Amino acid sequence: MPILLKEDLDRPLPKLYRVRQKFDNSRLEDVAGTVRSELARPEIAKLVKPGARVAVAVGSRGIRDLYTVVSTTVTCLKELGAQPFIVSAMGSHGGGTEEGQREVLTGYGITEENLGVPVVTTVDTVLAGHCSNGRPIWFDRAAFEADLVVPVNRVKLHTDFVGPLQSGLCKMLVIGLGNHKGCSAVHEENPEEFADIIEETASIILKNAPIGFGMAILENAYDQTYGVEAVPASNFISREKELVHIAKGNMPYIMLPKADVIICREIGKDVSGAGFDPNILGRSTVLKTFVLHIPEYQRLVLTDVTPASHGNGIGVGLFDVITQKVADQLDLEAMYANAIACNCLADAFIPITVPDEETAIRVALKCCRGIDRENPKIIRIQNTLHLEYIEVSQALLPDVEADPRLSLAEV
Repeated sequence: MPILLKEDLDRPLPKLYRVRQKFDNSRLEDVAGTVRSELARPEIAKLVKPGARVAVAVGSRGIRDLYTVVSTTVTCLKELGAQPFIVSAMGSHGGGTEEGQREVLTGYGITEENLGVPVVTTVDTVLAGHCSNGRPIWFDRAAFEADLVVPVNRVKLHTDFVGPLQSGLCKMLVIGLGNHKGCSAVHEENPEEFADIIEETASIILKNAPIGFGMAILENAYDQTYGVEAVPASNFISREKELVHIAKGNMPYIMLPKADVIICREIGKDVSGAGFDPNILGRSTVLKTFVLHIPEYQRLVLTDVTPASHGNGIGVGLFDVITQKVADQLDLEAMYANAIACNCLADAFIPITVPDEETAIRVALKCCRGIDRENPKIIRIQNTLHLEYIEVSQALLPDVEADPRLSLAEV
């Protein structure tokens, strides 16, 4: 039995035109050199004692120059006489298991062979204190027992909450280094209060755990490294609030005012912790305020999951229609572990599933109300991280021509 009427199947789909969106392209030219300069600053170098065992905490985010920042940090720590090693800091990601988290790190090149240091992905935790409401604070045992902890993370807007602290060094201390146990405990809290929760919990961890400094990474709208900064533990919270403000100004977004359907080619853990950034597409089970411009649209289509997600298609539940290719790639155990730990079950729901992208677009258009079906407004993006180039249908070309930031691009 066909799921669409013959007229819906026979109506031609519009041609899509490639469009370039122009953002500020300021970037850091020498990432490794900047990391070296940052670690050479006297207030940072003095924190590293000869012979100290230093846990360099690395998460599951897809950060453009993650390997360069981590490997250079490890090399500099060795040159300062320390004994660095890697610890996984990704909460429930990687299925919340030692093997799964090692696989995620391997995908980024973070291996013992490449770095010449141990990579520890054990998920044991210690009790690092209690918050004012009595919630226990769990912290990675291997990191806690080190002489110094150095988290490495990108600072950017978070996908689940807004506030002066969002995704970055403090969240890695609280969620990433909390492992599955700590991540689950924190996500029992009200997401509308997460910024305050992160700040209070991070403050206690900074007092009770051997945090030395963090390597904060900022990216521009083109997913390129905008800056790298070593932030001493004594200045973690205040400086990260300033970095969040900078990160917000560097975020990409879809500049067009309106569409009927938006097609997202892929979601993934290397794109965003939520699979995609809700601030770009305006879909979330927890985020109620979106801080970036979002086109007004009706239906959302998904056609793929990134290989680096290892089957964790968290975020798939926010789409209206997906392809069979998406469904076939889902590792339900990994995705469910993430969704349950984050207390966002709807993010792992399976939407209407159809054989291919063309059918998905037709179903999405069928379910739009009040549109010009002969000339629909369609936007297609690669993912919410890469938005320099998008594709639009002919009905949107007048909007492209009217905006000096937009231009037709050669195919």
